[in-house]
Amino acid sequence: MNDQTGAPERRIVVGVDGSIHSKMALRWAITQARRTAATVEAVSAWQEPVLIGYSYGGSPLPHESDSILAETVADVTGKSDAPVEIRARVARGHPVQVLLEAASGAQMLVLGSRGHGTFAGMLLGSVSQHCV
Repeated sequence: MNDQTGAPERRIVVGVDGSIHSKMALRWAITQARRTAATVEAVSAWQEPVLIGYSYGGSPLPHESDSILAETVADVTGKSDAPVEIRARVARGHPVQVLLEAASGAQMLVLGSRGHGTFAGMLLGSVSQHCV
């Protein structure tokens, strides 16, 4: 929140994982930020793999997250007509926790959709569903 007015900061947080869906979300956030004179905070999360007899993947490690985030921002902003300020950062933790903490005080949180149907969404879980 803005300390002086109590209004949300002119900041839009976007979850970025390198997928085509997160690129679309970042493009949308940049367009919205341009319209509202906001900054964009592109956030990528990573966490240690859980080991239960075998490696269980899911999120990349920190160095992979850094390069994925940088490549995604470069790819998307290279196609932008009027660039806005973009702050990119990688944080350790579960994506839902990282994104909700990052979005605290922001105008909005923008996430892509992987397009899972209801049944697949129930089985696989959804960062978007959990953030809502």
